[in-house]
Amino acid sequence: MTLSKSLIHSVRDLLPDNLYLSIYHRRRIGRFPKMRNPTTFNEKILRRCLEPDPRFGDLTDKLKVREYVAGKIGGEYLVPLAAEPSDFTRDVFDALPSAFVMKANHGSGFVHLVKDKSQTSFEKLDALAKSWLSTDFYAIARERHYRKIERRIFFEALLTEPDGKVPPDLKFHVFNKQSGDPKIFILVITDRFGESTRGDIYDADWNRLDISIGHYKPSEAPAPRPEKLDALLAVARKLASDFEFVRVDLYDSNDAIYFGELTFTPGAGMFRLRPDRVDYEWGNLM
Repeated sequence: MTLSKSLIHSVRDLLPDNLYLSIYHRRRIGRFPKMRNPTTFNEKILRRCLEPDPRFGDLTDKLKVREYVAGKIGGEYLVPLAAEPSDFTRDVFDALPSAFVMKANHGSGFVHLVKDKSQTSFEKLDALAKSWLSTDFYAIARERHYRKIERRIFFEALLTEPDGKVPPDLKFHVFNKQSGDPKIFILVITDRFGESTRGDIYDADWNRLDISIGHYKPSEAPAPRPEKLDALLAVARKLASDFEFVRVDLYDSNDAIYFGELTFTPGAGMFRLRPDRVDYEWGNLM
């Protein structure tokens, strides 16, 4: 079995990007994509993976994007940095606060929460950092703009709610039409690091929509409308204003709005949308 998996991975790694993405799109979405004349949202995201805007690399870099955000909306929207070392050393670890988030800047999912530093160790975090830094994120889903990012480890303040949980991820999918206001769909992910992760999609008026994306299960009931919804939408529109489409991730925490990241190729074009017609409807917005 091990040999078989190894062989499969070796063959996969040799596939050209367009063939690799076509095969995995077929497995995840259920049909082969139209790469030359894309019509669905996921197909158009695949084209972005293969032909990224030159701006995407720096703005996907979770450290470099901070300068763009500060210039667009102000530095007060940035989660405070605890450290951005050139190398992660024991001295860096010792100087970190009692609670923080460790991240890598060059991909998705490189996030580790530390609520109490006394419950971890430099050795544990150093091993995790080395694992992240050795990962070529481009090779995972062939998102070419990730290739130019210089890999770094950094540390941010830990945002928590009164119940001790991290605030929900508010993922604003912003489609800038040729005229009029942008069309916005908000994916709200709750309890991301817990045992009951849920994902719900709302429109800009906070109506929960009968849409699911990827592997996220819906909540039993809609979440209450955020008090700062208008401000959150204004921030998302401002950060997305230079692009036809981008996903703007924000947090509403402790009476403040914080920036998370910009994502230009969500799911690498392999996030299944249900019902299937939504894939075409979102595609028409691009």
